[in-house]
Amino acid sequence: MGTEDISPRYADLDLWNDTEALAALFEGQLAAVASVGAALPAIAAAVEQAVPRLRASGRLVYAGAGTSGRIAVQDGAELAPTFNWPRERVAFAMAGGEAALLRAIEGAEDEGASGAARIAEIGVGGDDVVIGLAASGETAFTVAALDAARAAGALTIGIANTPGARLLSVCDHPILLDTGPEPIAGSTRLKAGTAQKVVLNLLSTLIMVRLGRVYGGLMVHMRPTNEKLRRRAERMVMRIGACDEHAARAALAQAEGDVKLAVLIAGAVEIEVARALLEKHDGNLRSALREAAQGAG
Repeated sequence: MGTEDISPRYADLDLWNDTEALAALFEGQLAAVASVGAALPAIAAAVEQAVPRLRASGRLVYAGAGTSGRIAVQDGAELAPTFNWPRERVAFAMAGGEAALLRAIEGAEDEGASGAARIAEIGVGGDDVVIGLAASGETAFTVAALDAARAAGALTIGIANTPGARLLSVCDHPILLDTGPEPIAGSTRLKAGTAQKVVLNLLSTLIMVRLGRVYGGLMVHMRPTNEKLRRRAERMVMRIGACDEHAARAALAQAEGDVKLAVLIAGAVEIEVARALLEKHDGNLRSALREAAQGAG
């Protein structure tokens, strides 16, 4: 059954009391999250192929319309503050453009030519990774965008909530989230949207982990741009570098806020040597620390 079908489970939704209705809606959300489990192998395969392109000069491009498009933008917008992912290396193909982030642009999702044109406007190429989302998997804008991206040589990942959807046939890595009918038929902001957000969380996070932007569950590649983040950076340097607060602050000051560099400095590595180690290991702090320890020994 697809997202437009009517679920017998929710046929009396408007007749239930608040507690009953909320419990049933919550049940639907849990089922949506559980549906992601079957897609984990497909997500892992997509990450494995995406990382080499993004380790070079590739960009992450998100394509979608309506609810799916807004969920995609939410994920992409978080990459810079969380992982210090360059803003110029994330792009969006959103049906209806930026205006569609705040209100529905009627008919925009049906314009396949606009989807392909947006991919051309972005200049998608062989180093890029393009993620397209559509609950139905039939949205013309998104299908055309992903098809055009694949033709341009990009790695393409399609995420849909309907088995046999076209979107899953025009991409390199199809990810099916079989969430079934919605509590309110066709309202994909519910189960389908939840499952899509979970997959994007997993996908983009694992990509950044594999790119060396995470160490021991810490966002070591972030930039401390406010007081909260400065305190977080200090705690990370203290924890990884096994130093006190004063030493962490001094190391961060010398490293101009670069947490990875500060960790090495806190470990008595000269700043130029620390920079060279990080460059040698593609920014992977764990590998750089290992070599620094071997050199010290």
